[in-house]
Amino acid sequence: MKVIPLGSRLLIKPIKEERKTEGGIVLPDTAKEKPMKAEVIEVGKDVEDLDIKAGDKVIFSKYAGTEIKIDDEDYIVIDQDDILAKIED
Repeated sequence: MKVIPLGSRLLIKPIKEERKTEGGIVLPDTAKEKPMKAEVIEVGKDVEDLDIKAGDKVIFSKYAGTEIKIDDEDYIVIDQDDILAKIED
């Protein structure tokens, strides 16, 4: 299924980072903070003033957007104003 965000919204996929303690214990998802990094999947056609395209990695506001599930994968539909920065590798 393909989801195309409307207006000035973006479809992003949170990047889940596996966290371990210094002793090597892997922390479960419930003990972690919400991820704030994501990969851009689709960009709405009214997104302006952002040099962001599909495939870019971004940092977004912690509690922004609407979480959706597509084919058992978690995504977020987010407004362009909630994108804080672009991550360059």
